[in-house]
Amino acid sequence: MNLSKVRIAVVGATGVVGREILSILQSRDVPAGRIAALASPRSVGASIPYGSGALTVRGADSAELAGVDLALFAASSAVARELAPQAAASGALVVDNSSAFRLSPGVPLIVPEINPHALRETQTRIISNPNCSTIIMLTAIEPLRRCGGVRSIHVSTYQSVSGAGQAGIDALTHEIANGSKGHESPFAEPCFLNVFSHNSTVETESGVNGEERKMIEETRKILGADTLAITPTCVRVPVFRAHSQAIVVRLDRAISEFDARRAYENAEGVRLVDDRAGNRFPTPLKAAGGNDVLVGRLRPDPAIELVGGRSDSWCLFACGDQLRKGAALNAVQIAELA
Repeated sequence: MNLSKVRIAVVGATGVVGREILSILQSRDVPAGRIAALASPRSVGASIPYGSGALTVRGADSAELAGVDLALFAASSAVARELAPQAAASGALVVDNSSAFRLSPGVPLIVPEINPHALRETQTRIISNPNCSTIIMLTAIEPLRRCGGVRSIHVSTYQSVSGAGQAGIDALTHEIANGSKGHESPFAEPCFLNVFSHNSTVETESGVNGEERKMIEETRKILGADTLAITPTCVRVPVFRAHSQAIVVRLDRAISEFDARRAYENAEGVRLVDDRAGNRFPTPLKAAGGNDVLVGRLRPDPAIELVGGRSDSWCLFACGDQLRKGAALNAVQIAELA
C-alpha cells in the first residue's frame, strides 16, 4: 500500500502511540491532507504539529471513519471493539494496536519480518498488531529461529514506563522531581529508584500476569506453534522509553557461534550491537527513537555443554523502542505490506 495516496485515519492520535504513528507517516512523506487525526471528545479541536503545519483533532466516530482507506488504531480495546468493525465495514483496512482482536480466530497477528504470509492468506479487513514485548522478543530471536528452529523461550523483560502511556511518563517525571507523593500514577509502586512486577492483572491460580500471558499466547499464534514452551517474567524499570529483554532461546538443532552471528548480518528489523572487548551492548538509550531492535550479549548458554563447537541454547540481550517497532512502526509496516 502506498500510504501517500490513500486516505488515513489515526484513531487515538493524541496518545503516545498515536503521535508516534503521525511522526512515522510524516517521515514517509504522507501529506497532511490525507490524514484524519481522531481522538476522544476531550481532545477535539486540539492541534498536533505535522510537517510545517498542524492537524486539527476531530472526534473518533463512525462518521469520521466513513470513506477512509486505512484506519490505524492507537486507542483502547473498548474503542477498537466499537469502531474497528465499523471502519472495516465501510471498506477501510484496519490495523489495531490494542489487544481487542489479537487472539480472535481469523484475525491475523502480524510482525512483517516474521509472518507476512498470514496477511496474504486472510480475507478480513481487521489486522492486529501484537503486544510490544512480543514484537521485540520475536524480532530479536527471528534470525536464530530461521537458522535452527525454536523449541522454547525463557525471557525476562525490563519495561519502560511509557508502555503505560503518557500517565507512566508523567508519574516517573513527577517522582524524579518531587518524590512519590502527591500525584496520580498508573502504577501501584513508585517508579523512581525502583523495579516492580508489571502492572497488569495477575491470574490468581497460575500467578502469570497479563503481560506475560500476552507474550505466551501471541507468540504461539504468530509462529503457528500452539504448544511452544514460553516462560516470561515481566517487570517495570525506571526508564522513560524502550524495553529491554534478557532471552534464552532453545533451538531445534545446534548451531555454531559463527552461524548465529552470521544470521544477524542481513536480518531485517534487528541490529547486532555486541562488542565484548569494549563491553558495549544494547541499552534502552541506544534503542530509543530507533526502528531496529538491538541485540547483544549473544553467546552459547553456559549451562549447556558445547558439542563440536555447537549449541542448541543461546542467550542474548535485546532492547527495542516499544513505541516504534513495538507499536507504531509495526502497524505502519503492516499497512505498507498490505
